Amino acid sequence: MQHTTLNWLGEQDAPTTIPRVPPTVEYHRVYAGEKRRILRGIFAIILLLAGLVGFAQLSLTGARFIDTELLGRTGSSPLQHAAGALSLAALIPYSMLLQRLLYGIPFRSLHSVTGRFRFGIFSRALLVFGPLVVITVSLASLMMPSPPAAWTMIDLIAYFVIGTLLTPLAAAGEEYGFRGFMFRVVGGWSRSARLGTVIGIIIPTVFFSLFHGSLDPYILTSYLVLFGSMAVITWRTGGLETAVVLHGLYNITGLVLATTLHVDVAGQLNSRADATGSITLLIPSAAFVLITGIIWWKTRKPGPARTPGSPAR
Repeated sequence: MQHTTLNWLGEQDAPTTIPRVPPTVEYHRVYAGEKRRILRGIFAIILLLAGLVGFAQLSLTGARFIDTELLGRTGSSPLQHAAGALSLAALIPYSMLLQRLLYGIPFRSLHSVTGRFRFGIFSRALLVFGPLVVITVSLASLMMPSPPAAWTMIDLIAYFVIGTLLTPLAAAGEEYGFRGFMFRVVGGWSRSARLGTVIGIIIPTVFFSLFHGSLDPYILTSYLVLFGSMAVITWRTGGLETAVVLHGLYNITGLVLATTLHVDVAGQLNSRADATGSITLLIPSAAFVLITGIIWWKTRKPGPARTPGSPAR
């Protein structure tokens, strides 16, 4: 008789057997085995970063060529912003490919422990937590005024379209690359499941936060809380769906508000190393801590389907 497990939103997750994925293993422990394979993991992370940088450079080079040679414009543009978003989205299939080539795990396993993207969890997380994320990010943005930039109507419309269509894909790409693939790589380095969880959360969170290029205490703290929360949520829910929707809303709200307020989006992105934050940046951070706490509490019992093929608890 097949059992089912209720996830944290009350949806039934029918346990599935994914080829090459051991049963009763949590999402981030799929690569763990008798051998810790640390060198392979380091090589995997290098390939992930190479893809991140390589896709960005290729896409931005193409966008700049179109801007300068065909459109006759210089400097940053919506097209270059779109190219950057698409380069991040490319991490989704790229991470799946790396998983398959380096660890022999099927592509679909990267979605969740059920081997599929659970749209029920995605949509309900959007309804339950979406308003809180939008409100807190909006408050933080409005309380940190930035010098306005000169915008054309075409650019405003273009950035709005990018924000609503491509920014969610970019956020999803980061989740699949770092809360998915890299989380699993580092989470499999220890024979201890508990230690694997701890280092799997901490190392990618710190690394990806520093990778964003700012050492300002408020900005860096906001990154650490955001990415750390996404890692914990991925662990507790057994998949990337909730992290994808929360990260996507965080980025969409910021970009749409920036265009509404005529903020120099490209200038802010290019000067993150010199940017100065404020305590208002921690308003969304408090919301993510609260959301993570709620999900942790709700996944105590009966808990989500965090392992493939596990019976209901």
